[in-house]
Amino acid sequence: MAASHLEFLVEEPSMEAFLRALLPRLLPQDRTFEVHPFQGKSDLLAKLEARLRAYASWLPPDWRLVVVVDRDNDDCHALKQQLEAIATRSGLRTRSSAGNDPWQLVNRVAIEELEAWFFGDWDAVRQIYPRAPANLPSRQGFRDPDAIAGGTWEAFERLLQRHGYVPGGLRKIDTARAIGAVLDQQRSRSASFRAFHQAVIEAVG
Repeated sequence: MAASHLEFLVEEPSMEAFLRALLPRLLPQDRTFEVHPFQGKSDLLAKLEARLRAYASWLPPDWRLVVVVDRDNDDCHALKQQLEAIATRSGLRTRSSAGNDPWQLVNRVAIEELEAWFFGDWDAVRQIYPRAPANLPSRQGFRDPDAIAGGTWEAFERLLQRHGYVPGGLRKIDTARAIGAVLDQQRSRSASFRAFHQAVIEAVG
């Protein structure tokens, strides 16, 4: 059964702003969604099981849950296993464990942070910040947006400042909203974004 509604649980308001700008362009017009931000990753992980148990008690069959967290410095596989275990204890079928049965929840990890998804569609970034260098995706250290070393939001902020933007620091929510409105999933070079996109399209498909 294709989902008529998606509930997104995310770790912070910048991801919420990004998804609220992106999702209306991805989803069929007759589908709805809601985004619920937490106060950081530790807050989400601490409250997730209770929240999922509440969903499990009433979740309609045509709703899907999508949990999105940043990898940061965590081991990606260990973090995914932690999320899967929380969902299983809550009584929900995850995409990874459902087999041939319909799944209720999918866990997705942004590697290493939301800003890696920005690096993944550099044309979208240049629509907002046209002085940013066009050849950045071909430079060493930036060819794989999910492997940028030293923190992707810090790298993103430094690069914009080098070209005359965000002198007072990156306004993460405003930037996320602006890029979410123009990011093109077909151009994305971020494997973690493509995995997120694939799960969303599968849910509504």
